[in-house]
Amino acid sequence: MIQDFKGKTAVLTGAGSGFGLECARIGASLGMNLVLVDVQQDALDTAEAELNATGVKVMARRVDVSSQTQMEALAADVQANFGAPHFVFNNAGVGSGGLIWENSVKDWEWVLGVNVWGVIHGVRLFTPMMLAAAKADPAYRGHIVNTASMAGLLTPPNMGIYNVSKHAVVSLTETLYQDLKLVSDQVSASVLCPYFVPTGISQSHRNKPAELADEKATQSQLIGQAMSDKAVSSGKVTAAQVAQLVFDAITADRFYIYSHPRALGNVRARMENIVNQENPADPFLERPEIGVALRAQLRGG
Repeated sequence: MIQDFKGKTAVLTGAGSGFGLECARIGASLGMNLVLVDVQQDALDTAEAELNATGVKVMARRVDVSSQTQMEALAADVQANFGAPHFVFNNAGVGSGGLIWENSVKDWEWVLGVNVWGVIHGVRLFTPMMLAAAKADPAYRGHIVNTASMAGLLTPPNMGIYNVSKHAVVSLTETLYQDLKLVSDQVSASVLCPYFVPTGISQSHRNKPAELADEKATQSQLIGQAMSDKAVSSGKVTAAQVAQLVFDAITADRFYIYSHPRALGNVRARMENIVNQENPADPFLERPEIGVALRAQLRGG
C-alpha cells in the first residue's frame, strides 16, 4: 500500500490524453515526480507544459511502447534521473474493431504491439528496478497498474482483436500480482478494467503506423468504429473519475479496478457459461435492438 505519494516517481504511458493524463494531474497535485510517455508528440508537449506549470519534476519522452529498444532507453532514462519508480502505469492502448477474420496481420501487430507488448515491456523493465529498490529499503513501496478493459473480461462481438489484447493484459496482470506476492510484500499490482469512458481510445487510428493508414476499412470495421465512437462519446463516467479510482485502489492495495461495476453482471454470466459448459450467451440480451441492427448491417438486410 502506498499512503504517501509526495516525492514519489510515477511512470505513465499514454500520458498525453485520457486516463494517463488524468492520473498525471492527480500525481502532480500530490507532489509526485512524473515521467510522461506518449507516442503523439503534440499531445505530449501540451501535457508536459501543463504539468511543468504545477512545479513538480517532469520528464517527457516520446516513445512507441511496442518497441523494445525505445522502452529500454526509457527505463534507463528513468533510472538515471529518478532511480526506481514507485508507480508504473502501463496505460497506452489502441482500439480496433471488425470481424476477427478481417483484421490484417499488420492490424494484429499494431494492436498487440501497443496493448500487449507495451505492458510486457513496462513490466519486464520496471519490476526488477522496483524489487531492487524494495530490497535496499524496507520503507520502499511500489505499485504497477496495467490498463486492460471490460473487454478483457468479456468477449463482445465485432471487436475481437481488441478483446484478445485486453484478455492478455488481465491474465498478465493477475499473474504479475501472484508472482510479486511470492517474492515481496513491498510491490503490488492492479488491473484497470474501464467500460465506455470518454477518452481518445476510439480515435486510435490517429496514431496508426504509416503502413496501416492506407489499408481500406471493411464494412464490419466501419460499423465497429461507428459503434465505438458512439459508446465512448456517450460515456457518463469521466477519465478524471477513473483516475481517482486508480489512486484509491493503489492506496487500498485493491487489484481489480472497475469504472462501471454494474457491467460485472455480464462477467458473472460469462463465467457461469464457462463453469456450466454452456455455449456463450447472447451478448445483446440486455440490448437486443443493438444485436438486431448489427446483424442486419453485417448481413446486408
